[in-house]
Amino acid sequence: MTVDLPVHYEDRLVATISADARATRLTYADAWTSSAENFPISLAIPIRPEPYDGGQVLPWLMNLLPEGEPLRAMTRALGAAPEDALGLIAQTGNDLAGALSIAPQQPRGEPGYRTIPDAGALERIIEELPARPFLVGEDGVSMSLAGAQEKLPVAVIDGQITVPINGAPSTQILKPDNPRLPGSVQNEALCMVLARRIGLAVAPVTTGVAGQRSYLLVERYDRTGTGNNVRRLHQEDFCQALGRPPAAKYEFNGTGTRGPSIADMFALVRQHMTARDITRLLDAVIFNIAIGNVDSHAKNYSILLGPGAPQLAPLYDLMSGLAWTNITQNHAQAIGGQRRGRHIYGRHWRRMAEAAGLAARGTVQRVEQVTARLLRELPAAAEEVAAMPASSSMLEVFAKEIEERATEVRAHAGKEGLPNDGEVPTDDVPTIGASAYSADGGARAS
Repeated sequence: MTVDLPVHYEDRLVATISADARATRLTYADAWTSSAENFPISLAIPIRPEPYDGGQVLPWLMNLLPEGEPLRAMTRALGAAPEDALGLIAQTGNDLAGALSIAPQQPRGEPGYRTIPDAGALERIIEELPARPFLVGEDGVSMSLAGAQEKLPVAVIDGQITVPINGAPSTQILKPDNPRLPGSVQNEALCMVLARRIGLAVAPVTTGVAGQRSYLLVERYDRTGTGNNVRRLHQEDFCQALGRPPAAKYEFNGTGTRGPSIADMFALVRQHMTARDITRLLDAVIFNIAIGNVDSHAKNYSILLGPGAPQLAPLYDLMSGLAWTNITQNHAQAIGGQRRGRHIYGRHWRRMAEAAGLAARGTVQRVEQVTARLLRELPAAAEEVAAMPASSSMLEVFAKEIEERATEVRAHAGKEGLPNDGEVPTDDVPTIGASAYSADGGARAS
């Protein structure tokens, strides 16, 4: 028996995914292939008349699903196996990351939004998310997002938070506080605001409160327009673009497959994008080291795809892991062979630059420039977050830790360090767990 799953962009058929007991295939639709407005579903799956097999298609599909405990909860709620990516997508694929919907049939009802009536109702939804991620099973609701943290796609309509139904596009992502990581909402808000203030392209954020719970509200960069005129923009993360499964999102992991390195990511950008995007990626890498974002893995960088040239997407999921004792201090990728942020020196940045095809001296100078801007803007960023609805006494702690690490990174960029100063082995170091900041991620190798 063959199962056919159509892939749509708005009302246009893009491709069909066919699966039977022996194989999974994806075939682009003829009308889409010949359209002047077409775009590939992935840089790893460019448009062509010949079908793609499961080895190319399944990693892309798997990266549309959550990971860790949210994935396990989804499979329990839907009665599906975790490895059945196609079956899970078929039940949750009406609102995904990017512009495509993947579902066996179009929703029966009119697309729309179900209002969450008050803060108490929102608090109950947040409390239920661990057992019912993305509100699976609720009438008219069919959506999924990648990642290991609890989150909920929503839309803000006339100032009220609503749940998209019958395929309506979400416009924001609601990320509740993490009980394991006190102040997580303010931490991420600070890092996102700080990135914006120093000139990086980043998704806009604010915070909110629902009863005893706080949350971060992130505007989706893969949506454009407002009200009833919202349109989806296509995007994919670097794991999808490089054909890697989500479990290989860290450069060093326990899957047996080496994840994307910094050099791999720069090679992808150089192949498909512009010099401006190369600079943007370099600034993002420097920023993540300077704030101690140890979870800046390949799924936390994305690419916007459309009829024009691909371009680097705005940054998201920025968080500092410096203030929590249960978080690894190993970064997701090595910088010139070094994974510990406080031990990265000039020689490591130059090594990274050489591997990534960048100018070594210019890279070190860029480290000094980005960290200098960061330190100038940090106090104002902290004030901006403090003025948002959700508050936390941890905000000052986060700002202080970031200040100390950024100062250290800037100073070390101009030094060589001792030959083995703080070096840690990078070969075959396991990275266990779905995310450094998720409930599953505390075991990540340190």
